[in-house]
Formats: sequence, C-alpha cells, structure tokens
Amino acid sequence: MLRRLVERLRHGAHTLPFPGRAVELPERFRGRPVLDRTRCTDGCRACAERAPTPFIQIGADGQPALDLGTCLFSPEEAAACPSGAITYTTDHRMATRSRVGLVTPSGEVEMARALERAMRRLFGRSLRLRSVVAGSCGGCEVELNALGNVVFDMARFGIQFVASPRHADGIVITGTVNPAMRLALEKTYQALPDPRLVIAVGACAIGGGPFRASPEAGQGVPAGLPVDLYVPGCPPHPLTVLDGLLRLVGRIEDGTRR
Repeated sequence: MLRRLVERLRHGAHTLPFPGRAVELPERFRGRPVLDRTRCTDGCRACAERAPTPFIQIGADGQPALDLGTCLFSPEEAAACPSGAITYTTDHRMATRSRVGLVTPSGEVEMARALERAMRRLFGRSLRLRSVVAGSCGGCEVELNALGNVVFDMARFGIQFVASPRHADGIVITGTVNPAMRLALEKTYQALPDPRLVIAVGACAIGGGPFRASPEAGQGVPAGLPVDLYVPGCPPHPLTVLDGLLRLVGRIEDGTRR
C-alpha cells in the first residue's frame, strides 16, 4: 500500500492548469484559421469554388471571408488558396454566441459573452447538460467524453453531463439533426425546464457539416431552437468546448479566470 502511494505521488498531477495558464498545443494542431488578404493574388471566387466546403465566403463587395461554422479544419480547405493566404493557428478559442460571429474577414472571432445576469444568477457558476447525438459520426462525442477525464476534468468547474433533460440546464447537440432524430431532439428540448440553454457543437450541428447535401442529413440545429453557444470544429478540441462553456457562465472573461 505504501509503495502505491509513493508511486502515485511520483506521477504528480495530470490535470491541465486551465484556464489559469496558456495551453501550448502542437504545431500539427489545426486551430482557428486566419486569412491574410494581402496574399490573395488568385481570384477569390476561384478559391471558393476549389474549396471542398463553403468555408470560403465571398461578400457582396467581392472580398473573401472565412466561415468557421462550415470549416472542417482540413488541409484541403486551406490549400484551396494557392497563394497561402489561409493558414491554421494553434489557437483553440473559437466558441461564440452567434452564428454570424463565426463568419470573419480575418479569422478573428468575438469570444463568447457571458449569459445575462439574471440567467447566471439562476444557474450559478455550474451547469448540468444533456447530450443529444442527432446523427453524428461519433467524433464530437469522443471529444466531449474526453472532458470527463483526468486531463480536462470538466467537473472541477461544476459542469457535468446528466442522463435526463429534466435534470439539465441545457442540451449539447452534435450531428446533422437528420430526419430520424429531429422529433427526438425537439422533445428533449421541450423537456428542459426554463430557462434552458442550447449548445451546438461541431460543424454538423452548426450547419450540416460535410453531409449537408444529402437528403438523409439535416442542416444542423433547426431554426426553431435558439442556440446560445456555437462551438466550431470537426470535431472541436475539448479545450474549445471547455473555453466556450466557461465563458458562457462568466468563469472566463477577457482571457482571465474568475
């Protein structure tokens, strides 16, 4: 027994010191994309047509913008611009409160704002969430499950997944919301007590993902469900999800922990 205790102490703590300290992710990690318009030498519309997703948007002024909500964070999307104007950073912070907030001319996004004071007073500094898998490949769920391990340990912030929507403050939606799951999702939402939160996680939940053209795939969270937090990614990194949730409850503000 003593030998086991000594070995445990030797291992030390494995939980990330987040958000109190900057997290260094490996260079191969494809995080928030950026667009350098000064390097746009090819026709922007040609780049948008080459892209495998609607990631590159062309505005009414003919200028390009990046839609992080449809981005799959693949090398092919960045390679659609042969001049190298699009690159991926290692910044995991991308969650925002509005869908239009994910469309950016440079790659910079407005970080998720905290809930209104009245809602924060009701929820306190914790959240209970029900996961709804509405036609997913399983990638987003793997990352959500990782939030419960010793590295990320989401429960230390008072945020946990629960089994019943009647015990939840909100739902976390993953997947395209295909026809077979739409009614189940709507019933789950109706079972939530007021006030209730809706969190869209991943490219599929935000806009249908790579399957949006299929008749068997939905277009993401239906318009009738008001989304409070958008977490882009395919799938999002656990820190992207955790950063968005902590900003939502006011635990992170302007890069600091509260």
